[in-house]
Order: sequence, then structure tokens, then C-alpha cells
Amino acid sequence: MENTVETANMVANNTAAAAEQGSWFGMLVYCAVVFGIIYFFMVRPTKKRMAEYQKMLDSLKVGARVLAGGIYGTVKTINEKTIELEIAKGVVVEVNKNAIADVESK
Repeated sequence: MENTVETANMVANNTAAAAEQGSWFGMLVYCAVVFGIIYFFMVRPTKKRMAEYQKMLDSLKVGARVLAGGIYGTVKTINEKTIELEIAKGVVVEVNKNAIADVESK
């Protein structure tokens, strides 16, 4: 009978160790899946949108009609960080390039 108790204890100890190791691996897989989901549904689309936005800013040309800060205007000059917009005849304002929301196609 003592032999049976010892065998049962050994089996219980081995099972507990295997379960502990399995739960650690399962948690690692779970974390990898969660990070993968976050990447594919949040990070990747944001990077794609930012790349498209940067492409739009890089394609700006003098004479293009843009929407910047809720105001439509025509691009007069393009600087490194700013552009000058003519919003009415003879009225030119300087705005940050990042304020541009849309470029109208002709």
C-alpha cells in the first residue's frame, strides 16, 4: 500500500510540473496572439495611413487647391515646414504643412 501511495505522489508531482510548464507556454502563445492582433488591427493600418498622408504632402505643388485647418486655399509657396495659402484674392496666410487635411484633384 505504501508503494501505491508513493507512486500516486510521483504521478501527482509530475503532473503538476507538466501543467505548470504547459501553462507558461500557453501564456506565451496567448501573449503572442494578442500582440499579433494589436499589430494587424491598430499599428499596421496607422502606419499605412501615415505613409499615404506623407505621400500626399510630398506631392504638393504650387497652384494646388488644399483644405488646411478647415479653410480652402490655393498653394502659393512651399517651404520646408510651412506653406503659404491664398485664401482670398490678395489674402495670403502661412500654415504648417501638417494642417493640410486634403488636396483637391483638378
